[in-house]
Amino acid sequence: METENTEPTVEQVDENGEVIVKELAKEYLSKGAWSTIAFLYQEKGSDGNFGEAKVTLRRYQKSGGVQKQRSKFNVTNKAQAEQIIGVLKKWYEL
Repeated sequence: METENTEPTVEQVDENGEVIVKELAKEYLSKGAWSTIAFLYQEKGSDGNFGEAKVTLRRYQKSGGVQKQRSKFNVTNKAQAEQIIGVLKKWYEL
């Protein structure tokens, strides 16, 4: 859960204090009572190395000074990202 003084993040640390999900970048797509944030991140694999960069889009609702995550969509690889970009470009050319 995110608090008023804490910026939303996807970074995660295990019980030993080791980063298992590393946030690489964050962009606010909208702000206000409902915020939409795009995160670029990497997950640590079983081999101990961080994998390919992924994207997640998350919606947060501010209520009582607390940012609560309400939904998310993960883009898990470059090919899927390129498909989404292609569809959006096609639709906005109409």
